[in-house]
Amino acid sequence: MSKFEKDFGTPASQSDQMVTLEIDGFKATVPAGTSVMRAAASIGIEIPKLCATDSLEPFGSCRLCLVQVEGGRGYPASCTTPCGEGMKVTTQNDKLADLRRGVMELYISDHPLDCLTCSSNGDCELQDMAGAVGLREVRYNPVKTHLKAEKDNSNPYFSFDPSKCIVCSRCVRACEETQGTFALTLDGRGFDSKVSPSQNQPFMDSECVSCGACVQACPTATLMEKSVIAQGQPEHAIVTTCAYCGVGCSFRAEMKGDKVIRMVPDKDGKANHGHSCVKGRFAFGYATHKDRITKPMIRKSIKDPWQEVSWEEAISYAASELKRIQANYGKDSVGGITSSRCTNEETYLVQKLIRAGFGNNNVDTCARVCHSPTGYGLKQTFGESSGTQNFDSVMQADVIMVIGVNPTDGHPVFGSQMKKRLRQGAKLIVADPREIDLVKSPHIKASHHLKLRPSTNVALINALGHVVVTEGLVDEAFVQERCDMVSFNKWKNFVAEERNSPEASEAITGVPAAEVRAAARLYAKAPNGAIYYGLGVTEHSQGSTMVIGIANLAMATGNLGRVGVGVNPLRGQNNVQGSCDMGSFPHEFPGYRHVSDTATRQLFEQNWGVKLESEPGLRIPNMFDAALDGSFRGLYVEGEDIAQSDPDIKHVHAALRAMECVIVQDLFLNETAKFAHVFLPGSSFLEKNGTFTNAERRISPVRQVMAPLAGYQDWEVTQLLANAMGYPMNYSHPSEIMDEIARLTPSFTGVSYEKIDQMGSVQWPCNDEAPEGTPTMHEHEFLRGKGRFMVTEYVQTQERTTPMFPLILTTGRILSQYNVGAQTRRTDNVAWHAEDRLEIHPHDAEDRGINDGDWVGIKSRAGETVLRALITDRVQPGVVYTTFHFPESGANVITTDNSDWATNCPEYKVTAVQVTKVSQTSEWQRSYQDFTEEQLQLLDKATQH
Repeated sequence: MSKFEKDFGTPASQSDQMVTLEIDGFKATVPAGTSVMRAAASIGIEIPKLCATDSLEPFGSCRLCLVQVEGGRGYPASCTTPCGEGMKVTTQNDKLADLRRGVMELYISDHPLDCLTCSSNGDCELQDMAGAVGLREVRYNPVKTHLKAEKDNSNPYFSFDPSKCIVCSRCVRACEETQGTFALTLDGRGFDSKVSPSQNQPFMDSECVSCGACVQACPTATLMEKSVIAQGQPEHAIVTTCAYCGVGCSFRAEMKGDKVIRMVPDKDGKANHGHSCVKGRFAFGYATHKDRITKPMIRKSIKDPWQEVSWEEAISYAASELKRIQANYGKDSVGGITSSRCTNEETYLVQKLIRAGFGNNNVDTCARVCHSPTGYGLKQTFGESSGTQNFDSVMQADVIMVIGVNPTDGHPVFGSQMKKRLRQGAKLIVADPREIDLVKSPHIKASHHLKLRPSTNVALINALGHVVVTEGLVDEAFVQERCDMVSFNKWKNFVAEERNSPEASEAITGVPAAEVRAAARLYAKAPNGAIYYGLGVTEHSQGSTMVIGIANLAMATGNLGRVGVGVNPLRGQNNVQGSCDMGSFPHEFPGYRHVSDTATRQLFEQNWGVKLESEPGLRIPNMFDAALDGSFRGLYVEGEDIAQSDPDIKHVHAALRAMECVIVQDLFLNETAKFAHVFLPGSSFLEKNGTFTNAERRISPVRQVMAPLAGYQDWEVTQLLANAMGYPMNYSHPSEIMDEIARLTPSFTGVSYEKIDQMGSVQWPCNDEAPEGTPTMHEHEFLRGKGRFMVTEYVQTQERTTPMFPLILTTGRILSQYNVGAQTRRTDNVAWHAEDRLEIHPHDAEDRGINDGDWVGIKSRAGETVLRALITDRVQPGVVYTTFHFPESGANVITTDNSDWATNCPEYKVTAVQVTKVSQTSEWQRSYQDFTEEQLQLLDKATQH
């Protein structure tokens, strides 16, 4: 527990009943069930403790927190003693002091006395407690000690020094209660008791996921961040928000001057409640990595060396090139792509620049290639393009259905919260072609794993709906009160058809009909059924159809509008929800209002002072096609790496090469920047002020902890470019941008920096109807009025297996890496995942003579790449799987241009391939490696001048 936050010793009670007691003569009124320790802390009385911390359930092992209760027997532990009405407690007297000194004397007799040189000096609970109990001497001289126990330095981020362990078990309990991995245990008895990773392995070889919960819980220097060991204790802290996944964890950046010593999860964070994952907790070193580019650069051609120039020259050159292109090819010949890694305020300014400064609607965002079907499907059915619940809602769910998402890898902190609810007794249904960790892990087992074939989601959701309708499981009262009956009856008749039955769909999905029926009954009959889904739903040719199907199922069973239920898309990037909210799609202004709506357009015209286009602009795939036909020539890309993340990469690269001016604003020379003509240095989340909006619509503060390495925050760079383009922007702080967003966006009218600072975070809609935000959407009615059911006809994908391409490739993420890897590859996270590998089933590997670790060629209709094989039965026969975190892997060389019918979201999850054993990398990989080396040499020439 850090010195920067108060520790109440035990968790808060959730009881509504209050009790009053007396502690050392002072009255305390607390919720029933509160421990005596916490009650004392709440009125400023600190009872000594070592095994207790308010993030874990009380354990009562250290015997340091003993108290006396009037009328009671003995000396109970205050951490495990609940408060009672009228109780009188004594926390300090001579007898208690003697007992505590005796206990502390035993601890210190087997503990190194190197306090002055210890890495936890200044933030050590053992040291503090020795002072608190008045320990002045140690009389014991034990024959056996643990003082020479060997350190474990195998983990790149923290060390384990068992010589300093007091066996309080806080680390073990944190791994169990908070993280849910159960990677640590207490081995032995008595003197031989010791904390050990599973099977007595080093930390790096164990099941430890390096979330940092054990390090945070440790009261001594036993588990300690290596950054603290190397640089000493931090001296101040600033609360900010993580810039990795869509969970949006709150962190304290603990600093020494302008240097981040460590990132510690904030226990007041409403999204993470003091928990973290390996990325947010430890992988922040990319912000100061040597690869950071901190000076603007320009060049005429991508074959030319970069020239380092001043900000003024770079901005002037970028603006003049965009103007030249528009003069030659028309105003629609340029556009821009916003970032889901940048703040709401920065994203808002980019789309404003494009609409008002460029004069067109050619703006898009990475949500195009991930959750655009979510926006379409939920808007059509519910009237709003976002998830319905907050994360804490899962703790009230009785049945959880996880479809096409892997929370423990992609959204690990929420995954841990979900696992906690499952350990409490909630039932789990997993629909995924692959056996994700949630299917079976310590103390968790899915009731049903619907191991469907890739591309058959819609057939499965229709079969589930068929069971609900034909077995009388519809929540008739909910549907009649809350939904449009005409659309319901049409859907009901459709799914009731025999062709949508589990028996008929079994041949399509590969899921046994009995499993589907049992899963449908379990979900529909649950008091609270919650659905969580991800890119395994949206990144299909029927992604939008599947989102609609999920909404249909939730409405039919009445699982909306209260805590514990809902339709919950787990967003991939830290601000992908916010980038959509801010108007990053070519057809929508901020707040999801269509550009053709006259009243909305006039509102923005009045505020922005220009006429705005009423026709939607180009989507990202349209931009690429237009570049190749010569009509689209200039692109401004802020914080997005389309040259790695988008499908059919050869097509993307050809489009980028065809453009006359590509402007990239980023931290590093990423893959897209290799095709750029202007490079504008970006700023990391540690260098800026603003807000992120996470997957639960939570707007959280991003607070600057260090000066921008390149001199400007990203919003300031966009403002400079707008002014150079002739469209004036004159903001002095991001709070002014948020004030403008609030004025123009109905769901944000109550949002301000002042409110965010007061509340810590706020969930939109936040307006006059919901001044403190909206944790649960659609409580009384849907935003569109009546919920709308829609027929979801299953249509087979065009991407089908053939004798030439007999396997289906699907893709996903892994815990230690993030998205295109530009950040995590520049940290020690590569110790866990240093390359993308191809998972292949043992039967498929045997048929092809492939052994684990062999190089294998993966060939599709679009292209070919080479990866190492990982033989595993996590994938089903006929399916192979890989991640996409390393550009040299070329995962998107083989994905095709197939896309969702409504949104153009690429069908990443279904690519027909053949896999063969090979001895060298692919032609594309060799060619791209040469190109990369050439671009790095051109970069070196710039930095040498």
